[in-house]
Amino acid sequence: MIEYKPNKEITGEYDVNCSARCVNGIFVGKETEGVTAFRGIPFALPPTGELRWREPVPVKPSDLVFEAYYNGPTAIQTKLKSERASFYRQSEDCLYLNVWTANGYEGQSRAVMVFIHGGNYGWGGTADPLYDCHNLVKSHPEVVLVTIAYRVGITGFMDFSEVPGGEEYKTSGNLGLLDQIRALSYIKENIKSFGGDPDNVTVFGESAGGGSVSLLPLIPSAKGLFRRVIAESGSVNLSYSRKECLPLTRLLMKRTGAKNMADLLALTEEELSGANEKLNGQNNFPERDGVVLPEDLYGAYDNGKAFPVDMLSGTNADELRYWIQDVGGVVMYRHLAHVLFDSMFKQLESRDRHRADYFMQMKEDSGIYGRPWQITEFFNELIFRLPAIRQCEAHANNGGRSYLYYWDYPSSIPHMKACHAVELAYVFNNLHETIYTGENASRELAEKVQQMWVNFAVSGDPSIDGVKWKPYTSSSRKTMILGKNIRLEKNWKEKERRCLTPLLKYNFNGNSAAPSFDTSLILKIAAVAAGVGLTAFALYKLLHKGE
Repeated sequence: MIEYKPNKEITGEYDVNCSARCVNGIFVGKETEGVTAFRGIPFALPPTGELRWREPVPVKPSDLVFEAYYNGPTAIQTKLKSERASFYRQSEDCLYLNVWTANGYEGQSRAVMVFIHGGNYGWGGTADPLYDCHNLVKSHPEVVLVTIAYRVGITGFMDFSEVPGGEEYKTSGNLGLLDQIRALSYIKENIKSFGGDPDNVTVFGESAGGGSVSLLPLIPSAKGLFRRVIAESGSVNLSYSRKECLPLTRLLMKRTGAKNMADLLALTEEELSGANEKLNGQNNFPERDGVVLPEDLYGAYDNGKAFPVDMLSGTNADELRYWIQDVGGVVMYRHLAHVLFDSMFKQLESRDRHRADYFMQMKEDSGIYGRPWQITEFFNELIFRLPAIRQCEAHANNGGRSYLYYWDYPSSIPHMKACHAVELAYVFNNLHETIYTGENASRELAEKVQQMWVNFAVSGDPSIDGVKWKPYTSSSRKTMILGKNIRLEKNWKEKERRCLTPLLKYNFNGNSAAPSFDTSLILKIAAVAAGVGLTAFALYKLLHKGE
């Protein structure tokens, strides 16, 4: 983990070759191997005090000179082993971004790539070493890389409509998204100083970040801030209705003893962080509130609201296996997979139960033995792949350019296979970060994937030498398979798509099963959890986490 220190004002001489003038000051970065990194640049006023749970406020103009040596703090969150930024310094004052640009950036007009981190909308931060952009920019100096922070969890996605005084906080269910838009506005205004082209910006993200970049094109205030999006393992289904959001508000009020918004605002940062700990890591997804986001997100795509951005999106073959590590191992995962599936199954109409049963039989016939792994395949489709297809298809039907991929190169970590987040080390050229990949990462695949992502950011076409990537349409259904053999397939996993697409109407996001859990079964599973040393928090995360 990188070291945290506050960036200070510089009053003496500084290296002008590592500096950039922005609206809120001159920032001085550090150069290494031909790449200058600027860390911890504020893009909004600190969302503290009276600005807590308010929309982000633009920075104030300044001519002062500041260090840009250290990342800003991580947003308030519980600590989680798989989210390494959660062990970095945390603070409400978290709205900072980082920029990497190759030397000789002055006067250049390079394509800009802006990364939005994942973390279930309740975790994550730019300090995670997996997201360091040095190696990617060193290999591809034709682009400028930016990573941005945003409020997560109870500071970023809370609905206060039931709280006295909450009528003044109508956008509080989507503050994290509004933070992202504020960051993109700041980038639009200042990226020229780093050698970037403000009119050629691509936003990309994974998991909650993939969900974010899928939602941003639907928000009017984000229009014109970017031309392209890359959504890795995240689509618009990773969102909540108001009904799903309100239980967390009630819990927050109960845990803090607050009666109204004034009481919540009076909490110190330490008290707010303590309340977050008491909530055992619960968090909301972006809210389909009808204020910031449309209530019908697929309908918005059907109506062309995301046009004219270019879109590249995709998923991994074994997404759900990511949570094997979070829940304490494969034994616990096998048990909890049954719980999650059985709870979801109870919510389906009769015809849709037949579809689910048919899918499970289909997986058995195709050689996937063991019900936990068939369940894994089921949720890989329903939470990840099919929403990505639905989104891409609707965008293409409205004239938008869409590209779809399917990642099947596996991790070497036992049981993980091509799990959620496995592609990140490849995309960032950080193959030494083996948290998801294990030790068998393919350098050749990494180089090709990076070139695809960069080519898409530069021109809108992810094709590379020897690999022509054709757009996805409802008639051709072309999917790029990213694995040991990179190839373009037509109608990839078509039987699965036809079988389960009707179930998208349930807006399943990984959370909607929670209200119907059988308590006696949970107690039995908890007893097994105790036998393998699983914490109650980890148990909760599998049942509720839908990133």
